Amino acid sequence: MFGQNLRILCQDAPSISALCRELGINRTQFNRYLSGESFPRPDVLHKICAFFDVDARILLEPVADIRQADTDVLHHPDLKDFVGSGFTFLGEDAFPSGFYRFSRQSFVDDGSYVQGMIYVYRTSKYTLLRGMEPKAAMEQQGLPLHVRAREYRGFLLPQEGGIAALVSRRNAMTCSFNFLAQVPSFENNYWEGYAARTVREGVSGLRVSRLVYEYLGRNTGEVLTAARATGFCTLEDLRPYHRTLLRAGQPFR
Repeated sequence: MFGQNLRILCQDAPSISALCRELGINRTQFNRYLSGESFPRPDVLHKICAFFDVDARILLEPVADIRQADTDVLHHPDLKDFVGSGFTFLGEDAFPSGFYRFSRQSFVDDGSYVQGMIYVYRTSKYTLLRGMEPKAAMEQQGLPLHVRAREYRGFLLPQEGGIAALVSRRNAMTCSFNFLAQVPSFENNYWEGYAARTVREGVSGLRVSRLVYEYLGRNTGEVLTAARATGFCTLEDLRPYHRTLLRAGQPFR
C-alpha cells in the first residue's frame, strides 16, 4: 500500500530524480519504497509525509481515501447541494485540459504586466490547475524563491456565462478568484475576465485586474515558447490580441 500511495503522490513531480533531491533521499532507496521492497525509517517517513502534506496512514490506507475524508469540503453535507459534485463538473468542451498562456496587469506593480502559464488537468470529478509565480514577484514581496513556495494550485467551477477558479499558493493565507468567459474567435481558444486577490483595501498594488487566457493545448513548441516569456513585462511586450482583450486604460467595471 505504501509503494502504491507513493507512486500516486509522485505523479505530479517533474522527475523522480528531482523529487529525491528536494527530499534529500537516495534515489536507489526511494525506488525500493516505490516498488514496495522496503519501508522508510520514522524520520524519513515524517519527511515524506510533510512534503506531500499527508500523514502516516499512507502506510495502510489508500491516499485517495485519506484525502477524500480529510479535505473534501465540497462534499460536506452543508455544501453539497450548493457546490458539490453535481456543480463542480466542467467538461472538456467548456474548458479543455492542457497548457494555457495568461496575461494580466501586475498586482504588485501596476505599471507592469505579467505573462504566465498554467496547466489544467482532470482528476476524479474535478478540474484543477497549477502554475508558478514569477520569481521577480516573489522577490518583491520578500518571499522564498524555491519551487514549492512559488507553486500555486486551484480548482475550476462552471458558472453562468463562464468559469470561476479559486487559486492559492501552498499554505498561503490569501488566494485569488478568477472569472473567465470564452471569447468568440477563429479557434475559440481565448477566454477573458478578471482576477481578484483577497487582500484588504489600502494594501499597495491592485486588487482586481483584467485577465486573458489563451489555450495552447499540448503543442510542445508553443508551450516552450510561452514558458520562456513568462514573468514581468511591459504592455508592448504582450501578444497583440492579449493587449486588445486587456483594454489597458479603460476603467474596470
